[in-house]
Amino acid sequence: MRSMNGYRNLTFIDLFAGIGGFRTGFERAGCNCIFASEWDKYAQQTYLANYGDIPSGDITKIPADQIPDHDILTAGFPCQPFSIAGVTKHNALGNAHGFEHTTQGTLFFDVARIIREKRPAAFVLENVKNLKTHDKGNTFRVILETLKDELGYHVFHRIIDARHVVPQHRERIYIVGFREQRDFNFPELPDLSPKVANILENQAPEKYTLSDHLWQYLQDYARKHRAKGNGFGYGLVDINGVTRTLSARYYKDGAEILIPQEGKNPRRLTPRECARLMGYPDSFKIVCSDTRAYKQFGNSVVVPVVEAIAREVVVCLSEPVQAPHMTPEIAHQLPLMLP
Repeated sequence: MRSMNGYRNLTFIDLFAGIGGFRTGFERAGCNCIFASEWDKYAQQTYLANYGDIPSGDITKIPADQIPDHDILTAGFPCQPFSIAGVTKHNALGNAHGFEHTTQGTLFFDVARIIREKRPAAFVLENVKNLKTHDKGNTFRVILETLKDELGYHVFHRIIDARHVVPQHRERIYIVGFREQRDFNFPELPDLSPKVANILENQAPEKYTLSDHLWQYLQDYARKHRAKGNGFGYGLVDINGVTRTLSARYYKDGAEILIPQEGKNPRRLTPRECARLMGYPDSFKIVCSDTRAYKQFGNSVVVPVVEAIAREVVVCLSEPVQAPHMTPEIAHQLPLMLP
C-alpha cells in the first residue's frame, strides 16, 4: 500500500456504525471521526466503551443539516428492496422523481439524502455480497443510478473476500464514490495465510462446549438434510484453515463455526475469538452479554479490509483531481500554446 506520510487528517462520519468497524479502519488510516449514528442501544454501549463517545440514534430522524461537514461518509447500511411502482406512477404524471421517490422508505435513502446535502469528497459503503442480485438486481441498479446519475459521483464497486487477512471466508461488496474524478483502485489484500488456530484462546471456558443434546441435534439435523441431498449442516472447522462466514445468528447454536476438541464435544467460538475473526485488536472491549456480542461481531465489517480501502481513499483524496480525458474536440478548443 502507498505511504500515508504528509497527508492531512481527513474527517469522516460513521453511519449505521454498529460497534465501530469502519471507525477503527479509518482511524488507522489517519482519519478523524466527527459524527456517528447507531440506533441499537447495546451496540451504542460497545461503541462508547471503545471510542469514548456514544453514537447519535436513529439516522432516519436526524436532519442532514444537523450532521457536520465531512470529507468521507462511511456506512454499512442494511439491504432493502426498492419499489419501482412509484417511479412508473410519477413518470406517467410527468412529475420529477429521482431518488426521493425511488428510495423513500429504505435506509439507503438516508445515505443518499446526506450525500446530497453534505456533498462529501468521497463515500465508502458496505453490504452483503447478494446486494448485486437482490430483488432480481433492481436494488443494486437503483443504488448505482442514484449515486451516479442523481448525485453525480464517480463510483467503483467490488466484492472482496476477507479470507486473505482473517481466517474467515467472508465476501462483502464495497462501493466507493468520489465527488471529483479520481484514479482509484481497490487494494489488493496481502495474503497473510491466516488460520483459525491463530485466533483461538489458550483455554476456552467450558460453557462454550456444546451440550450432548445440542451436539446430537446438530448431527441428526445434518444427517437428515444429507439424505435429502441438501448441504445444510454444522461447520466443524479445520483449525489450520478458514471458517465459514460468521453471522449475526451465531448466538443461537454456533453451528456454522464449531471448534473440534479432543475427547469431547466441539465448542463454539468465544466472543473474543469472534472479535479476532473480524480483525479487531485484543484491546477492543467487549462489554455486553455473549448473545449481544455474537450479534455485534456477526454484523460487523472486517477491520483490516476497511483499513486497506480507507488508505487508498485517503491517497486519492490527497492527490490532485484527475483531469478529464482529453478528446480531440476538447483539444481543438484550447488556445494555441506559443513558445
